[in-house]
Amino acid sequence: MGPDALFAPWRLEYVENVDAAPPKQTGTGSFLLDDWLAPHLDIANHVIHRGPHGLILLNKFPYTGGHLLVALGEPRPRLLDYSSDQRAALWGMVDLATEILERALAPQGINIGINQGRAAGAGVPQHLHVHLVPRWSGDVNFMATVGQVRIIPASLQAMATRLRAAAGSVQ
Repeated sequence: MGPDALFAPWRLEYVENVDAAPPKQTGTGSFLLDDWLAPHLDIANHVIHRGPHGLILLNKFPYTGGHLLVALGEPRPRLLDYSSDQRAALWGMVDLATEILERALAPQGINIGINQGRAAGAGVPQHLHVHLVPRWSGDVNFMATVGQVRIIPASLQAMATRLRAAAGSVQ
């Protein structure tokens, strides 16, 4: 029928801590702001592109391989809390992230969205960010239903390398 086991060792940290109390706050309380303030850690933090206003990085717990986040360096909880110039910079980075995904992965579609506020599903409600989730026909298969697991076929490191190469050809 299929493999006896699916190995995704990078998910262990998430699985073991999903119901745990939030860790003691370190840094700013927003990993997005922490990443923005630490350009020397861009490789370790899976940052794909750093611009003058914000960054594009891989989601540490992706829905699919290549799931990107786009955030401005200045944290604000709501889209309308940013000036029109800042919103234009954010959407310009979303354009760039879209082009990077298309060049690197050739997805058949991309979900692009914002979860504004905890009730809408925002994991970092104090720092608005945009999700870009590359999609392919059939990418949600029986494993999500039967096994209650998503299959992500590439490590974050391998995906970051691939996306950075595509980003270099876009810029």
